[in-house]
Amino acid sequence: MRRIARKLRKMTAELLDLPQDVVFDLPRFTMIGNMQLYIENHRGVRHFSSEQLRLTLTTGEVEIQGSDLVIRSILAEEVFVEGKITNIRYYGTGEAK
Repeated sequence: MRRIARKLRKMTAELLDLPQDVVFDLPRFTMIGNMQLYIENHRGVRHFSSEQLRLTLTTGEVEIQGSDLVIRSILAEEVFVEGKITNIRYYGTGEAK
């Protein structure tokens, strides 16, 4: 049943010319240099310090590492982070952290 629903969403997205992240509720990352990162479609903050930010996603987790990290704004599904970003790592559902 999941497979049919996924195919139906994909066909609808192609027919209506909708972005995949909207249809499949996927995260979207927008990075400006290594100083700013805007993340959409997150499901919550798991950990935050000035060196690390971990966010829950619908498809797993993302870990942002750096120095002097600051959350400039946080909304229900959006996070804006500033600081020196050195590493971004994505963990899919079921992967070891």
